[in-house]
Amino acid sequence: MDILLNVLGNKKINEKITISGSKSESNRLLILQNLFPEISIENLSDSDDSVHMQHALSSLKETIDIGHAGTAMRFLTSYFAVKEGRESVLTGSERMQNRPIEILVNALKDVGANISYEDKEGYPPIRIKGTKITKDKVQINGNVSSQYISSLLLIASKLENGLEIELLGKITSVPYIKMTLSLLNQLGIKTSFEGNFIKVNPKKSIEKQIVVVESDWSSASYFYSIIALSDIGSEITLSAYKKESLQGDSCLVEIYQHFGVETVFGKDFITLKKVKESAKETLEIDLKSAPDIAQTIAVTCFAEKVACNLIGLHTLKIKETDRLVALNDELTNLGAIIKVTDKSLHLEKSSEINSNISIKTYKDHRMAMAFAPLALRVPIKILEAEVVTKSYQKFWNDMQQIGIKIDKL
Repeated sequence: MDILLNVLGNKKINEKITISGSKSESNRLLILQNLFPEISIENLSDSDDSVHMQHALSSLKETIDIGHAGTAMRFLTSYFAVKEGRESVLTGSERMQNRPIEILVNALKDVGANISYEDKEGYPPIRIKGTKITKDKVQINGNVSSQYISSLLLIASKLENGLEIELLGKITSVPYIKMTLSLLNQLGIKTSFEGNFIKVNPKKSIEKQIVVVESDWSSASYFYSIIALSDIGSEITLSAYKKESLQGDSCLVEIYQHFGVETVFGKDFITLKKVKESAKETLEIDLKSAPDIAQTIAVTCFAEKVACNLIGLHTLKIKETDRLVALNDELTNLGAIIKVTDKSLHLEKSSEINSNISIKTYKDHRMAMAFAPLALRVPIKILEAEVVTKSYQKFWNDMQQIGIKIDKL
């Protein structure tokens, strides 16, 4: 489905939106719920990724296809490795079969897991024979995707002797590691994270409890962008959010002050207010702890005619698409002067925005959603717009609610 986005009338917005639970928290809790049935989950994410995760966990088939769901691929690799007596083949889309899994597989093999490749060495599909793991120490590079590390942490308490992970070198995406540890702590599982060592104690069972998932901060980023592009006095209230968040993307609160957006915290909600014009100085920011909001920030900067230097983006190369190349190509088509490396993005202050440009989404939900706010500046086309369901089922309905006109092409 290709669509045309446009805004008719003024750009002063006043709306309330409810956003589904965090995909990151939900997928961690779904794994933990299957390891500890005492858990009940509320405000679960309705994203495709979380639906794939639920289907995979309930499936009795040998071959499990998780589509584009990278989180599911990584978390399920460890999960099935400890399901004694079960043999599973994990596969996914063509893109998923070209996203590396070797670092995680090697770490699991080091502690005794039985995993082999069905086709290309280092990539899905993989065959996993569940086994009892008793080794309690493993090393893994600290600068890889935090999902590899979280995957190990999620199963650690179910290992006979727990697990100690030594992170080699510089550690990136620390907030996502801390999110996993915080969820374990909520369940009564003891952990420690000192220097480059993480330790998770073994735990056979936990107390019966309900865990409420906070709404997704990555999804909130698109509304931060919309308010940044709106007239002063505009505001959007989003639920359900809390000030003490486990999610690294909550750094949006601080970052979007650069664009004149103030965040007011209420009880389980936030209100985003456009209080002044964007600052014109170059935005310099390291996003190694929140790479999923890089696309949103780059598009906001372009629309607001703000130059930016974004670094810490090395993990964007192995997402649903190479997000740095995709950003470079689509922003260039819109008239941007931009340069990307394999870990950074450098955007010059724009002078004009080309209208009616078709944005390719590359089967990447965040490409579609990050570019949508540009409709407040010029008419814009989004190709294969249905891709947003990967993380945000009702995104286009919410865009219409705040005044963006959507026509199917």
